[in-house]
Amino acid sequence: MAIHFAKVASQIPPNVFERMDRKVLAARGRGVDVIDLSKGNPDGFPEEFIREVTRAAVDDPLNARYTPFDGKPAFLEAAANWYRNVHGVELDANRGLFAVEGAVDGLADLFSILLDEGDAVAFADPYYPSYHCMANMRGAHEVLLPAKAELGWLPDLDAVPASVWDGVRLLVLNYPNNPTGAQAPLAFFEQAVKLAVEHDFVVAHDFAYAGLGVEEQQHSLLEVVAHTPAGSPERECTVEICSLSKMYAMAGWRAGFIAGSERILDVAKNFHYQMGSMITSFVQDAGVAALNSDQTCVGRQAAHYAGRRAIVADGLRELGYDLFDSQGGLYVWMHAPAGRSGEEVADDLLDKAGVAVLPGTCFGNVGAQYVRLSLLQPDERLAEAVKRIGTCCC
Repeated sequence: MAIHFAKVASQIPPNVFERMDRKVLAARGRGVDVIDLSKGNPDGFPEEFIREVTRAAVDDPLNARYTPFDGKPAFLEAAANWYRNVHGVELDANRGLFAVEGAVDGLADLFSILLDEGDAVAFADPYYPSYHCMANMRGAHEVLLPAKAELGWLPDLDAVPASVWDGVRLLVLNYPNNPTGAQAPLAFFEQAVKLAVEHDFVVAHDFAYAGLGVEEQQHSLLEVVAHTPAGSPERECTVEICSLSKMYAMAGWRAGFIAGSERILDVAKNFHYQMGSMITSFVQDAGVAALNSDQTCVGRQAAHYAGRRAIVADGLRELGYDLFDSQGGLYVWMHAPAGRSGEEVADDLLDKAGVAVLPGTCFGNVGAQYVRLSLLQPDERLAEAVKRIGTCCC
């Protein structure tokens, strides 16, 4: 029987994380004790006060029903409170916020409503692989902005010709960054918004790692427009996607929100009403508790990952490896030894040391000589991974 698939079906790149999962499973099937540092899947657990609210919410008969299309009012108000208390940004909970099932869900909405086939979308290289996949599926043209080690793994926005910016419809930023862990100063966001107004494009910030900076507070993109008047070009062209997955160790619960431009959100909502579904009711109640808290739980998470980063980064540096001194996120970004590619190192580490990492080519072109190691294993397993890497001579 002949089955005709839509054009988009042939434009879906392989999922690099699913592919690595298969490699790890195959190695474990051969009896290898694999320490998996390839995943960005938090191994933490929501704090007791969040779980307590969730348990009670499961027993609420109203939570067996569908929730409002935009999200529960209490959840949206809690997100507005979080912006106000943490980032000094005032948002209208009814117009400037929209509940989605995590950052990727929100990004998919924005790619769908902002890009037609042939349009240009810009993002830094290295990048989170979903950006590439979503661009491919939309038939969009990618404008890759090479991040530079000497700039703290940020791209030089000023180096992009004005003629290139003129063709861009969407710029996607992501700080703290996956895979590098880079953070961006407020001046970087200010420059991005200035360019967006000058060249008529939208800036979307993937704020999936909010709260997980170490040496300095990471900034929300919306801080740039916090004091601009309603309806200003700066407000209309900026939007941010937040996730509760990493901040509160709620990855499996799937919750987040889009915030910012009311004009963009109005269209995103209409799209999502038809193509998406809402966050589980009692998970929204859990989110209310988390977002309205004093955020000391997020500080504990950041400190926890900082301790893990020290185990891996300090250990690898003692072995002579060159690493980026990242300030946030959940990863270590390591340069492959001279003359070796990240793919060669990743293969050797899995085959010879039983340590799974992702080669930088999973994240674009610039990271070809790098590998990404996640911090999502217990301290003793991270220390063991460093020990194995030291004996592998990769």
